[in-house]
Amino acid sequence: MADASCVSTTPPSVNKAWIYREHGETAHVLKFETNVAVPQIKEDQVLIKVVAAALNPIDAKRILGVFRATDTALPTVPGFDVAGVVVKLGSKASKFNIGDEVYGDINEEGSINLKKFGTLAEYTAAEERLLALKPKNLSFVEAASLPAAIETAYEGLKRVGLSAGQSILVLGGAGGCGTHVIQLAKHVFGASRVAATASTKKLDLLRSLGADLAIDYTKENVEDLPEKFDVVYDAVGQSDKAVKAVKEGGRVVTLIGPITPPASMFVLTSTGSILEKLKPYLESRKVKAVIDPTGPYPFSKTIDAFAYLQTSRATGKVVVYPIP
Repeated sequence: MADASCVSTTPPSVNKAWIYREHGETAHVLKFETNVAVPQIKEDQVLIKVVAAALNPIDAKRILGVFRATDTALPTVPGFDVAGVVVKLGSKASKFNIGDEVYGDINEEGSINLKKFGTLAEYTAAEERLLALKPKNLSFVEAASLPAAIETAYEGLKRVGLSAGQSILVLGGAGGCGTHVIQLAKHVFGASRVAATASTKKLDLLRSLGADLAIDYTKENVEDLPEKFDVVYDAVGQSDKAVKAVKEGGRVVTLIGPITPPASMFVLTSTGSILEKLKPYLESRKVKAVIDPTGPYPFSKTIDAFAYLQTSRATGKVVVYPIP
């Protein structure tokens, strides 16, 4: 695995990056280019030599043009999650030093105010408040897989007020966000009982992450379970089922619409402070990165990585590494 000692802290003027100049299917419009300008950093930003980056479903939606009404003008380099090395500091950046290994989700407001220059490139820029120092025991691949997913998991659990001793059901427990909801609910928020859904082959994974009850959604309907839960975290867009599995007076949070009341939905506000708060759990391995076993994908195979992500069969996160 690459480390800071083998990364040059003198950035070139041009960048290798995946870029799209029109909206459409990823396989048709996303192109690899070798002469893309390195982004200029603002006073509160740092320039990062990217070592690994993770893909998120929102990346594919953005490329399709789902957010075109509020998105930046094309061309665009996609990508939210990054792990890499700081190579340049903005004039008012004081949180990090050149050579620091950092990670984060560089799009602060979810699908709003998306960055024109994302993380699928040799170099990218990010506000330092969105980043945290990479835990030393994590590889760049592990670190890149975490930010958007673990921050979304944490923020959702905070919003529904999960507290110690309560029960929770996670719909989509083997996905990028769900794997972290299980772990955070159990090890950070102190849930007394964690149930989660997945397909037959992924039930052992759920148990290994801390699920007390692993439910095979191909064989059981969660809305028919005799047991009801204090909180239901819907990571797959099934709030109609989620609201039937919650106790009276319980709370449901969902990541994908449409929303069935009383479920609520939120958009993540990315911040490095969540990663800093979770650092002890990551360092102790109480909370672990979950990387899909088909990866990490070489940077040159980013199109293949997107194709796999869009099958909705990924376990944990899809990561591309190493960035040249």
